[in-house]
Amino acid sequence: IFIVRDLHHACEVANYIAPEHLEVMTREPLSLLPELKHAGAIFLGDYTTEPLGDYVLGPNHTLPTGGTARFFSPLGVYDFIKRSSVLYVSREGFIKVAHRAKDIAEAEGLTAHALALEIRKNEINKFL
Repeated sequence: IFIVRDLHHACEVANYIAPEHLEVMTREPLSLLPELKHAGAIFLGDYTTEPLGDYVLGPNHTLPTGGTARFFSPLGVYDFIKRSSVLYVSREGFIKVAHRAKDIAEAEGLTAHALALEIRKNEINKFL
């Protein structure tokens, strides 16, 4: 049991705990939803019970446990979809940021990454 100053503090505590199931039984449960960031499933109102959520309301029953809702989501369709990151940098963009990437590569000891950036920069400089 946690004794809190107010409902906003209760939301802070709930976010810290990041529970698998979070039941919000207040007069206006929807008003707190924007503050609730870390829970596997959020049950709003007196009649939205865990058994209904687990078995008949539709959300997946596979939820992050042990406080891992701070950085994991419930199992969902995105877990079964193959995605790719697509990146594009213009020549001007490369010129603006390559030195920062080179600094990071060198700090990590990834000399081939740093060298690749240096070679590309030198190629660009030939035509400037």
